[in-house]
Amino acid sequence: MRITVHSVAGKMPRWVDTAVGEYEKRLPRELRLDWRDVPLASRGAGADAKTLKEREGQALLKGVRDGDHCIALDGRGKSWSTEDLAAQLEDWMMGGQPLSLFIGGPDGLSSACLERADQRWSLGPLTLPHPLVRVVLTEQLYRAWTVTVGHPYHRA
Repeated sequence: MRITVHSVAGKMPRWVDTAVGEYEKRLPRELRLDWRDVPLASRGAGADAKTLKEREGQALLKGVRDGDHCIALDGRGKSWSTEDLAAQLEDWMMGGQPLSLFIGGPDGLSSACLERADQRWSLGPLTLPHPLVRVVLTEQLYRAWTVTVGHPYHRA
């Protein structure tokens, strides 16, 4: 299954690339992440946050195909336990659709991205910095996969 993470991001610190790479190496061949980063809209003096968010949203949506199942990472979304995520992952894999995940910029996701999303997923009530979201997302997808195959990584 192809999972594309569409993200509003700049260059990531080395520790993020290292951590994400570690979990990506552990994922099976049939569950690969493709990262599609779009640049932050320029935030000069007097810039309107809503306009910037909409501009970033347009850039994110350009990489989404018509048949993709889209999930917005959104603080107002549904929080899933590890077991819930594992069940979601199994459903997504069985559905056979490519999966697109949206990670917004500092102002969040545009209304267009939220409307395009088939699901909204909250990583929890805390506000996480973008680099940490990438690490948590990748680790949790790996953890969910280990649950689906009975791997001992996840010990409940």
